[in-house]
Amino acid sequence: MFKGSDPINMDTKGRMAIPTRYRPLLDEICSSDLVITIDMKSACLTLSPLPEWKKFEEKVAALPALDELGEMLSRFVVGQAKDLQVDGSGRILIPPELRGYAQLEKKLVLVGRSQRLEIWSEENWNAEREKSQETYRSMLLDRDNMSDALKNLSW
Repeated sequence: MFKGSDPINMDTKGRMAIPTRYRPLLDEICSSDLVITIDMKSACLTLSPLPEWKKFEEKVAALPALDELGEMLSRFVVGQAKDLQVDGSGRILIPPELRGYAQLEKKLVLVGRSQRLEIWSEENWNAEREKSQETYRSMLLDRDNMSDALKNLSW
């Protein structure tokens, strides 16, 4: 559904335009109702169509009450989630506390992750990309520690 990356500018009010290629799709699958929240593994935000978010939220709610990771997901990812609506100009308003978490300034990168999007500061995205290239090269050479699913992945 969502793929690729797009450089985007955020205005001084914290508004960001959704790329035009995604707008009809978002209107179709969720009436442009989105959920934005933090990503616990990286200094970025996730942006999900409401139906995809609801699936995730149900999975988190079904986790055992004493599961520490489940509690963290519930407290920090679900607990900081905000509902958003794409406005008539194709923009969303990123809440200030989430902008702070992800260190968002003017230059952003929107990254497609199949069922959701990620919003990165340009600086953090470039650093993550460099780090990932080094890490994944060494991981790809270590087939003994690779899951069977990854060993069999090809296109």
